[in-house]
Amino acid sequence: MAATVEICESNGLGETVTHDISNSNMGSNDAAELNPTTYPIDAGDRSYIKYQRFHVTAMGGSSAIDVLKVWRSGSLGGSATHMTNARTSSYAGALSYATPVDIAVNDVDQTMPSSEPGSANLGIGGSLSGQLTDVGYSDYLGHQLITDSEDTQGATTTMNYQYSETV
Repeated sequence: MAATVEICESNGLGETVTHDISNSNMGSNDAAELNPTTYPIDAGDRSYIKYQRFHVTAMGGSSAIDVLKVWRSGSLGGSATHMTNARTSSYAGALSYATPVDIAVNDVDQTMPSSEPGSANLGIGGSLSGQLTDVGYSDYLGHQLITDSEDTQGATTTMNYQYSETV
């Protein structure tokens, strides 16, 4: 039997966790599963940062969850950039949750990969080689869009989340 893993998003002052989100829509508001047409990002502005985590809710007979990978597929349109704390080397350790903002965030300074990374790029317990051997959470994935006047309004991309499971 496989482990049960969901993606959770944290929002708000004091952190409200939304479990098992169905989308990672970015916008001009701090909300899980927001409607980007209701909260568009003005050209030249940043989206609110998203704080998301892998959450193992049941091990299901597995002994470990590790090798966490995140990336996006598809074009953002124009010259928007998708920034993140995810990286395959020089990992800065676990990102701390803070009330989401629409300005630059320390350590969220890498370009989100647009194809599957060759190794883990999100940690567990502050390390890319970390493992979950019981129910629990990964480090936070922080990610944010930066737009400019060349961007295509309404552009979409797909977030990908992957992990390895040892039975």
